[in-house]
Amino acid sequence: MKGFMDEFKQFIARGSVMDLAVGVIIGGAFSAITTSLINDIIMPLLGIFTSSVSFAALSFTVNGAVIAYGNFIQAVLNFLIMAFIVFCLVKALNKLHRKKEEAPAAPPAPPQPTAEEKLLTEIRDLLKERADG
Repeated sequence: MKGFMDEFKQFIARGSVMDLAVGVIIGGAFSAITTSLINDIIMPLLGIFTSSVSFAALSFTVNGAVIAYGNFIQAVLNFLIMAFIVFCLVKALNKLHRKKEEAPAAPPAPPQPTAEEKLLTEIRDLLKERADG
């Protein structure tokens, strides 16, 4: 049991798990902001064109069942706004990572000459000495 608890502690202490937890918490708070944006700003503006203050009131009845398609429209708009914002964030992060990757790397060290190349260099130098001397 102790080994299981130690392994669990290591799992929780990993950075990726903590990042995920922070992301979920921020995502929940951000969802509340976008829901408010949809319900309190965008829907009333769109309601001007539909002669309704809120899309939530849009519905129809079929055999006693109420189909509230206005709520669905609000949920779709909320999703589209969230998806667009996440897309923009991911695009910005990818651009940032690409800039880091595109940074010029240090030039590679020249390869060490092979034994044959060393021998040829010595022969060249000896021939040069004889020609000069």
